[in-house]
Formats: sequence, structure tokens, C-alpha cells
Amino acid sequence: MKYDILTKYIPIIQAGPFGQWIIDRENNGTPEHPFQMPYVDYSEIVNHFINDVYSFEKRNEEMGLTHYQDILNDNGIKWNRKLMQEADTSVLDGQCVMAFIMGAIRADRFCEGALLNFFQDGCILKWLKRLCVCE
Repeated sequence: MKYDILTKYIPIIQAGPFGQWIIDRENNGTPEHPFQMPYVDYSEIVNHFINDVYSFEKRNEEMGLTHYQDILNDNGIKWNRKLMQEADTSVLDGQCVMAFIMGAIRADRFCEGALLNFFQDGCILKWLKRLCVCE
């Protein structure tokens, strides 16, 4: 099946965990002991999932997933976390669902923790389940 490389994560994601915020509580912010910026330490499963999404994108270049924002726009969906959470995926094709996933991963590069939120609120799981019927 086309999306097996990703849908295999459904039972794993249902079990969690996805990662955790690492917050520097040891340093005091002085020049001798500067604070480390908070960051998300993703679980090994999430890191493997990200790698598999990029592998899928490379093997399916015809889907144009690097243009995920254009795909969403073509489907009448604005790039907005709340709108993506609330989108009715039952009417979307595999390319659009993959655009959601790619967009969630890319969002984390600009907004630390964005991907963690998509995992925690169940969006990634919902999108993967939709891919099962898009094949």
C-alpha cells in the first residue's frame, strides 16, 4: 500500500509518548551561567516518523509535498493550526492529508513544539487513519 511506511505508526502513536519540553532550570542567566533556550526532545518514534515522512516525499515527488501550503490552499484550507485541527479529513485526498503532515513537521522548524502539539491533540493520528482509506 502507498502509505504503509507511515500508517504503520498508528498503533505506536496511540501508545505515545511523543516527547517533552526541556527547560533549563540549572542556570541563572548570568554571563557565566547563561540559560539554554527551551526545546522539545522528541521521542525516538517521532524522529523515525519524521524521517519516514521525508523518505515518502522523496519517493513520491509527483505529489509535490514540498509545496504543502499550495496544496492546502488549492483545497480551500488556510495554513492555520486551529483550521487544520478542525478540517474534515473525510473529504480530503491523500495528497492533501500528506500536506497536513508535511506542514506540521515543517512548522516545527519555525515554531518549536508545533509538531508536538499536533501529536498531542490527535491530529497526526487522525491524518494517518485517513491515509488508510486513501490508498
